[in-house]
Amino acid sequence: MARQKIISSQSTGPEDEQLNITLRPTMLDECIGTAELVAKLKIAITAARQRGEPMEHVMLHGPPGLGKTTMAYVIANEMGASIKVTSGPAISRPSDLIGILTNLQAGDVLFIDEIHRLSPAVEEYIYPAMEEFKVDFVVDSGMHSRTINLPLKPFTLLGATTRAGLLSPPLRTRFGIQHHLTFWTPEDLGRRVRMSARMLNIAYDEPAVEQIARRARGTPRIANRLLRRCRDYAQVKGDGRLTEPMVQAALDLEGIDQLGLDELDRAFLRTVIDIYRGGPVGIEAVAATLGEETDTLVDVVEPYLLQIGMIARTRRGRSVTIRGYDHLGVKPAAPVEGALFDPSEPPE
Repeated sequence: MARQKIISSQSTGPEDEQLNITLRPTMLDECIGTAELVAKLKIAITAARQRGEPMEHVMLHGPPGLGKTTMAYVIANEMGASIKVTSGPAISRPSDLIGILTNLQAGDVLFIDEIHRLSPAVEEYIYPAMEEFKVDFVVDSGMHSRTINLPLKPFTLLGATTRAGLLSPPLRTRFGIQHHLTFWTPEDLGRRVRMSARMLNIAYDEPAVEQIARRARGTPRIANRLLRRCRDYAQVKGDGRLTEPMVQAALDLEGIDQLGLDELDRAFLRTVIDIYRGGPVGIEAVAATLGEETDTLVDVVEPYLLQIGMIARTRRGRSVTIRGYDHLGVKPAAPVEGALFDPSEPPE
């Protein structure tokens, strides 16, 4: 059974998602960490409202937990429109999509999460819906078949994906606004934590906020989750106020260190060092040794370790870098392979 990882950028379930909803901004001016995107959206939304039209279709891509769903709700709110939320895996047949599209009202926002997982058959119906606001579908078969042209009310499609490379080129090019969301800076995360603390009526000291922001792995969803864990700890062990010692104790209890690494991250590094001599080693071998699913390591553990330069990924496998050794306080027994990303060993 996979262990729980509270600093995963994935949602941990309905309760976690509901708490995230209560902490979401509702207007563009409240959005943090996406200044460039906010500037583009303000112009697009203002122009569309002046013309009395729905704004053009928007594609947001980037790692999970950075606010793609939040931005969909903000766009709908700024346009004064309703929002329909679904996901790529949920639309398995063309009839599912047609049912959704025909129920949209003029100016509504349709948000499709993980849009790269739409089947090719469903995508074929998306194209005319996005460009001409109509759907053509065939009824009956053989000599009795006929095509029915079904007009749609103008709407805005907002797609989100964590794997933009899997989007088909025809679908990608039909989005007028495309933006890649990147990890937040500690300063932006600090602003996000302060805003969430005010929403939750949590008293805090500035050093406590900075501690949470530094350990949130550049992801606002994780920052909100750590804030709630620290709030619970301060309520039980203190007077409810978030102080630096209180946050330190709460995150130490969760096993989250100064760089945001938890026990599974450190176990990954120790396994590669102790058992595989620092690498390179295949990810399947590491997963088998740890008793974890390969997908968990690839999607949850590796991205952050790669981002902060603690592991290197090459065609021959994963290696721990000098920075990874230093963080664990371990001295390499031999020269660290891949630590400096030798050009003779190209990345995977």
